[in-house]
Amino acid sequence: MPDLEWSTSDAQPASPAATDESCDQESVRLMLRVREGDMRAFETLVEMHQGAIIGTVTRMLGNADDAHDVSQQVFVRVWKSAPRYEATAKFTTWLYTITRNLVFNEMRKRTRRKEVSIDEPVFEDQPRQIQHPLAPGADVLSQQDELEKALDAAIAALPEKQRLAVVLRRYEDTPYEDLCQILGMSLPAVKSLLFRARAELRKSLSVYLDDDAE
Repeated sequence: MPDLEWSTSDAQPASPAATDESCDQESVRLMLRVREGDMRAFETLVEMHQGAIIGTVTRMLGNADDAHDVSQQVFVRVWKSAPRYEATAKFTTWLYTITRNLVFNEMRKRTRRKEVSIDEPVFEDQPRQIQHPLAPGADVLSQQDELEKALDAAIAALPEKQRLAVVLRRYEDTPYEDLCQILGMSLPAVKSLLFRARAELRKSLSVYLDDDAE
């Protein structure tokens, strides 16, 4: 298979076009060419989807280096699975199902090896803008940054299925129907999963929410 060349920038938020129907149709068209051994089509698929996959995996694992390794495994799996690929679902649903399996495997390996860090996870996929403390609005930006870090940590503390559902729903705007396929759950079960996750996040962030209410 071709060597994977990641873009120089770390995970970028998926553009709205990356989730629309026309983009998915293009992805399916490219994947059918990959099934025939077209390396150029494969490289184009990687370019289209690597940002969203790296971002999702980083938020799941909390480490950019591990996220790049697992994301590369995702696309290796895409290449190896190409001969058996059938366009029976949205390409992104199929892609995120592969991502789910590899991420959950990595998380379980960490648990078995007792290598889960007790330190606060570092989310390096999106560079943060640092403002001078005396600059206008610095306090507001500092509070927003603190809240964002607290939210990242709260999401990282969720059980794996809840975490993935929240990450895909919040950052990739994944429809409920797609979440059902990715997680292998019914629609009521997915909604219940997200309800419990949001309740836990509200509990974890209560100090910030209470401050906002005052």
